Amino acid sequence: MNLSKYLPMTETTYYILMALCEPGHGYAVMQKVEEMSEGRVRIAAGTMYGALENLGKQKLIAPVKSEDARRKMYQTTSEGRTVLQMEAQRLEHLLRVYKKMEEKE
Repeated sequence: MNLSKYLPMTETTYYILMALCEPGHGYAVMQKVEEMSEGRVRIAAGTMYGALENLGKQKLIAPVKSEDARRKMYQTTSEGRTVLQMEAQRLEHLLRVYKKMEEKE
């Protein structure tokens, strides 16, 4: 599978995939993203559930068993973790290029 087609990733998608490295349900992910981003990223319920559906179709997350039948639980797949790593490397490269530019000024 050509995972580079998922890059660049939106900030929201990146946070969702990070949050789901541990199993979670939609509302918990919304809270975790807000916490991880220090309040910079807030996800509305409609956006959250649309994102979960899309990430599931892309096979970047998968449903996992839940003890609470009312809540669907998800977790980042190995492909999702690879995409996270690829995006982190892409962002690190951008930062290195910026720092080199700043050094020249």
